[in-house]
Amino acid sequence: MVDECDYRLRERLIAGAADALADAYDQHAPAVYGVAVRMLGEPGAAEDIVQEVFLGLWEHPSQYDPSRGRLRAWLCAAARYRAIDRLRRAEVGGRYLPLLVDRVTALDAEESPIQDVLTKTVRGAVADLPEPHRAAILLAYYGGLTYLQVAATLGIAEGTAKSRLRQALRSLAARLAKEGVLEK
Repeated sequence: MVDECDYRLRERLIAGAADALADAYDQHAPAVYGVAVRMLGEPGAAEDIVQEVFLGLWEHPSQYDPSRGRLRAWLCAAARYRAIDRLRRAEVGGRYLPLLVDRVTALDAEESPIQDVLTKTVRGAVADLPEPHRAAILLAYYGGLTYLQVAATLGIAEGTAKSRLRQALRSLAARLAKEGVLEK
C-alpha cells in the first residue's frame, strides 16, 4: 500500500527541497532516536545515529521506496542497522567497549545500599564469564537483541548463540546461588 504523504515527501526530497528534510525529521526523528537509544543505551551515540540516518535520507532519497512500506519504518530499520554496525565496531580484541559495558556498570544514584551490593555482585559475575558468553549476555540482556541478532552481531550460528546464552545463564545462576544472591 502506497502512503501518499510518504510518496510526496520522497519526491520533495529528490527535488532537493530542504524543508522536506525538516518535515521528515520533525515527523520521524523521535522514533528513530528511540530505536537507536534502546539498542545502544547511550543518548549521545543514539543522536549520532539519528544524524547519520537523516543525512543518508537527504543524500539518497531515492533509496526509499514508498510502495514497500512507510518512511518511519524504513528510517527506524536504517537506525537499527547502523546501531548494529556501531556495536560490531565496538568489538576490539574480543571485548565490547563502553557502549554496552557502561549500561551494565551504570548505577543509579538513588539505589539503596542493598541494591548496590546486588548490582555489583551481578556485574562481577557477568564480568567473570568467559568472553564469548559475556558478549552474548551483554548483547541479549543489556543490548536487547534477539538470538538471531546476537548471532549476526557475533558472526556465529543462531544455535551457537542460544547455547552460549544458556551456558552463561547457568554459570551466572550457579555463582549467584553460591554467593547467596539466588536460592539454590
